[in-house]
Amino acid sequence: MSLTWSAKDHKNANQSAATGQKRSRNDAGNKVTVVLGAQWGDEGKGKVVDLLATEADFVCRCQGGNNAGHTVVVDGKEYDFHLLPSGIINPKSVSLIGNGVCVFTSSRTGLRVCDLLGDFKDFSARFKNLVRQYQSMYPSLTVDVEDQLKKLKEYSERLRPMVRDGVYYMYEALHGPPKKILVEGANAALLDIDFGTYPFVTSSNCTVGGACTGLGIPPLNIGDVFGVAKAYTTRVGIGAFPTEQLNAVGELLQTRGHEVGVTTGRKRRCGWLDLVIVRYAHMINGFTAIALTKLDILDVLDEIKVGVAYKLNGKRIPHFPANMDVLQKVEVEYETFPGWKTDTSAARKWNDLPAKAQNYIRFIENHIGVPSMFDTE
Repeated sequence: MSLTWSAKDHKNANQSAATGQKRSRNDAGNKVTVVLGAQWGDEGKGKVVDLLATEADFVCRCQGGNNAGHTVVVDGKEYDFHLLPSGIINPKSVSLIGNGVCVFTSSRTGLRVCDLLGDFKDFSARFKNLVRQYQSMYPSLTVDVEDQLKKLKEYSERLRPMVRDGVYYMYEALHGPPKKILVEGANAALLDIDFGTYPFVTSSNCTVGGACTGLGIPPLNIGDVFGVAKAYTTRVGIGAFPTEQLNAVGELLQTRGHEVGVTTGRKRRCGWLDLVIVRYAHMINGFTAIALTKLDILDVLDEIKVGVAYKLNGKRIPHFPANMDVLQKVEVEYETFPGWKTDTSAARKWNDLPAKAQNYIRFIENHIGVPSMFDTE
């Protein structure tokens, strides 16, 4: 059998594809709004999600394990979430934990919720095999297998009414009546397993692709992507940190900002805002707006610096280094701004901010090419 293909056939195929693509885009359904970290985490994503969740029908965690920590304060009460979506406080929205929140072993022997809710005899056998596997690697590990299985059996019955097939559930939410769907990412761009500061990264994709793979939704349904960044920079643990301030400024930021890890309890390292990493995060995620948090922490400073470029051996480098040895050696080029020396903690609108604070934000917007959420309200 032979196949012939003429120029006319090619033209007709292109026209059909274009028509189908247009129809497909028009029938795409509801769009999701994604909230992602634009630095090394701890940017205040939970607070942003909590604010947006007041108008959301669904709030979904798409990736990251329980090493993520989001703090939300509501009516004076503090909540620290590790797996649950930050929007769970809103009684009007449905909260969903996606498949991407689970972390499996590399040997593909991990146990999933669908296994827990299946044949418990089979689950128990697999659980025992998993325990033996880990005990062979860690001989001092002791596990009361029967006690753990008893607890897991109880958990399975408590969880059963709340478990749905995520792909079908999200598909119905996307293609049913108009709904506002909010997606909460964990960690941040610079901790992404593929694009972060490897090897000091997490085990999942913390960038916009993680919303698709973690929830089983197509890229076509991604709407706004809000990047969250502090007005300065923090990082937990070791690894390169070009704008880190090992001085009185860093100590002031740490103290005023209460920079202590939600999950680890460790003090966070602090430094000036690094726009090289925020712009890099934008290149990967395509932010439609930036939520700038903790601006008020800078209120008392006489001058404020912003990292705008890296130099290596005295020459600007045009990209964010993938090699961490190189990142350790870069020199930061700064822009310096006068402090506004005014309390901005009560500011809720653009006009509430002093002119010098507005200039600081405008510079950030112009440098990365993304408006702040002040301009999208």
